[in-house]
Amino acid sequence: MSFLESLYERAACRPRRILFPEAADPRTRAAALELKTRGIAEPVLVCSAADALPGVEFIDVDDPLLRAEVAEQLLVIRGPKGMTPEQAAEHSKSPLLMADAMVRLGRADGCVAGAVHTSAEVVRAALWLIGPADGVRTISSAFYMDVAPFRSEHEEVLTFTDCAVVRKPTAGQLADIAIAAASDRVRIVGDVPRVAFLSFSTKGSGKGESVERIRLAIEHVHKIAPELAVDGELQGDAALIDAVASQKAPGSPVAGRANVLVFPDLDAGNIAYKLVQRVAHARAIGPILQGMRHPCNDLSRGASADDIFNVAAITALQAGDSAAILLNQIRQETGT
Repeated sequence: MSFLESLYERAACRPRRILFPEAADPRTRAAALELKTRGIAEPVLVCSAADALPGVEFIDVDDPLLRAEVAEQLLVIRGPKGMTPEQAAEHSKSPLLMADAMVRLGRADGCVAGAVHTSAEVVRAALWLIGPADGVRTISSAFYMDVAPFRSEHEEVLTFTDCAVVRKPTAGQLADIAIAAASDRVRIVGDVPRVAFLSFSTKGSGKGESVERIRLAIEHVHKIAPELAVDGELQGDAALIDAVASQKAPGSPVAGRANVLVFPDLDAGNIAYKLVQRVAHARAIGPILQGMRHPCNDLSRGASADDIFNVAAITALQAGDSAAILLNQIRQETGT
């Protein structure tokens, strides 16, 4: 079974209520219809009645009572930072902000947007109305790279993080990014995460600020999530190829077998995912936001209907059971 087939099957087992605030966009409408038809999720459009889609539920963005609720939520959150009642009332007209408010209030499981809005608008709305999960200090992102077989006869999925949000992460932020990526991988891919912090150096072969930052990040991970299989600093080949790992990092718990790759900064992560996507013809799904209290995902404005469909399926899985519960189940089933 391919990664996407597994993704759809697991999402369909418990369809989640996913909001789409860009209902006038034809790609969004096509994706919502397909999700509804296949039972992958319960799509809900947030729009005016004129943009409603037959057979798909919608939340009326023109409803004055709902607008008042959104404005009230905005004032609770942003009022202490200077937002006025008049500004809150104006913002309440936004389908994007209304969608995130409905997620905040527990009336939906997640939100998908970005085919029309900019990434900055999507992330800002999510931070305003949903915010980070308890204990999370860093909101970050990951791409799920569906790659051809390269170390066995099977296709694989690699998590690349962070490729879209945090430009120059501190050691603490790198640790947060790694833990969030591992947690989401359990939900989205359904396997045991093996986390490699990537560098130009492997186990002391090089020195520099980035190497020291990675080593400190790993110390943070060991303290916060001691159960997580993690190692670094590792060069890309040592992280992915067993024959190289045996030479460069013998005894490593993840070298040669890593499936979560943590990049030292946004430059490295963004360049790497685009190179793998274009040169190796990998399918890049994302960016998927990590660390939110409830899932809210951004799209490229060049996204296709299939892209929106896939991100919605991932959003549904992010809204599922806790990663700790799922990881215990996976370990019991696989003996890992």
